[in-house]
Amino acid sequence: MSTMTTPRLVGVIHLPPLPGSPRSTMTASACARAAADDARFLAAAGYDAVVVENFGDVPFFASKVPPVTVAAMTACAVAVRAAAPSLTLGINVLRNDAEAALSIAVCAEATFVRVNVLTGARVTDQGIVQGEAAATLRLRRSLLAEGVALWADVDVKHSAPLGAARSLAQDVSDLTARGLADVVLVTGEGTGKGVDLETLATVKRVSGKPVLVASGAALSSLSALASRCDGVVVGTALRRGFVAGEPIDAELAQEFALAFRHAFA
Repeated sequence: MSTMTTPRLVGVIHLPPLPGSPRSTMTASACARAAADDARFLAAAGYDAVVVENFGDVPFFASKVPPVTVAAMTACAVAVRAAAPSLTLGINVLRNDAEAALSIAVCAEATFVRVNVLTGARVTDQGIVQGEAAATLRLRRSLLAEGVALWADVDVKHSAPLGAARSLAQDVSDLTARGLADVVLVTGEGTGKGVDLETLATVKRVSGKPVLVASGAALSSLSALASRCDGVVVGTALRRGFVAGEPIDAELAQEFALAFRHAFA
């Protein structure tokens, strides 16, 4: 498990549609340049970390992505690392390809990966997405990448539990004690949707791990979030027009960072 301090303010780089995806119009090099620009904005605004994710590749595969996606994401991640070396780097391969994320992380010198479903099974718009914690943790060890932290969602957005619902506390316990997640992420129902504050407080109380809000963080909600979590992963609120997938707006990124530092002081 990684022993480095968990970043508190994390910006998300929504990559454009990558080569091979249905809406792709850009080369991998062009995607990498766009990602590097976003990373520079986040670094200049004082963010602690950045997550590179293939947000533009809808519709997503439930688990394994094609080799071309791994290649393009690696190019983008390397470009981000070069453009903003001060930022802690994370990788998220949507919808749930932990193997690809860990592989990219090793090659790009990232220090964490996000896994939407690490334990259990969820019904999603990709069908049933099943956690593969056993394989993921063993791959991390075989790659000598135990310094790469696993950031895992509980009750992840755009999904519902498969089968009978269990208590949130039990899901969190399984995620950390049996799935060995290093950081727990809490989301709302969908991209850009705010979290339920009672849910967030419960996760924080029982997790024993750092807890970050990973959807719907906004200027208006930061003060309420500050007493219930350790930080935020923010994407939509940094975009032009607050539209997920658009490039990062440097002014919005700066404004959010200043508000975050004030609320989480």
